[in-house]
Amino acid sequence: MRRDGGGPALRRGIRGGCAVTATVALIGANGHGKAHRRRIAELEQAGSVLLVALADVQPIEPDPPVPRGAAVFTDHRELLAAARPDVVVICTPPHTHLPIALDALAAGCDVLLEKPPVPNLDAHAILQAAVLSSGLACQVGFQALGSLAAQTLFDAVRAGRLGPLGSVATIASWRRDDAYYARASWSGRRVVDGRPVLDGVLVNPVAHAVMQGLAVAAAAGAGDPVLLEAERYRTRDIEVDDTAFARITFAGGLRMMAAATLAGEEFIAGSVIVTGSTNRAELEYPTDRLELPGITGPPGRVDLLENLVAHRRDRAGVALVAPLERTADFTAVVQALTGPGADPPMLIDDAFLESLGEGPQRVQVIRGINAVLREAAETLTLPSESGVAWAVPAYTVALAR
Repeated sequence: MRRDGGGPALRRGIRGGCAVTATVALIGANGHGKAHRRRIAELEQAGSVLLVALADVQPIEPDPPVPRGAAVFTDHRELLAAARPDVVVICTPPHTHLPIALDALAAGCDVLLEKPPVPNLDAHAILQAAVLSSGLACQVGFQALGSLAAQTLFDAVRAGRLGPLGSVATIASWRRDDAYYARASWSGRRVVDGRPVLDGVLVNPVAHAVMQGLAVAAAAGAGDPVLLEAERYRTRDIEVDDTAFARITFAGGLRMMAAATLAGEEFIAGSVIVTGSTNRAELEYPTDRLELPGITGPPGRVDLLENLVAHRRDRAGVALVAPLERTADFTAVVQALTGPGADPPMLIDDAFLESLGEGPQRVQVIRGINAVLREAAETLTLPSESGVAWAVPAYTVALAR
């Protein structure tokens, strides 16, 4: 259903007499969608895009304001038919990504699809086939891949500046309160309306660090990930993990550890740690701070929407930062962590937990968890292998591409 709309000037790509490169629509305009609205507004001020329509099943929140003349819909299919945008940004719950992205490609739109893109490799293959057959682009919202410091690290690994790699690790210690798990009907769930939900600490909140770690392995020529050994835990009444450890082995023998919690002690922002035979690097992915002797990573990031618009203008000359095919390894890991072969997360006994705060602001903290995370990242040892009292043996899944 359309709530309001604009005039024919919108389809000419003109507002206030200013020609723009691409018309853009946003599907999923609340929640994290508001961050996309702010970024689109910045690019609109620069004259490179024009927001012509938004869609959300809920009323559009007024801040940031909806631009005058931008049409508002409750059904994304009506938006696609009426607004016919050049580019669609999709920021809906993860389990809805595939059908909406397919509809957008069928309507002739290039797509910026929020992470995590799809739940499994079958869905990834379906979407990739649609991208190839349409000749259009699908960029995935792994904005940390646009980090110039990360690109510096990838280039250093590719050039052998660290020597042959011995290990890659990601580590993060955050906190999420009760309100976080009450924010949406899919939060903390495994299945909604018969569709798998992509949630869990490595799959959603810390997905950027996991993707950067996988990108380091790709830069090292490690081959496809072939094996995942995982331990997944929860500290509350949810269906997914809030603490997880995943050891990934690649075809060439390199191993990667991803260790993260949403029930942490002191804050660890999130780092990718790369250890080579001659050097060691650490990239703090939220801040793009790179520690690598003799090399300084420049500040800043390539904006994914801006990059997609530039790619649309010059498909041969401007490469996408985070094309769908680059995220296939991440999807393989997601499938292993959340799919049918995954063990359900183990509930940690209250004896090992501390509750802080009250009401919606209550958080759960695992006593000693940061030391466990650091040991896992440093030694690639899972908690059950280190004798952690609350740990249970890992489950193992072969990763197929």
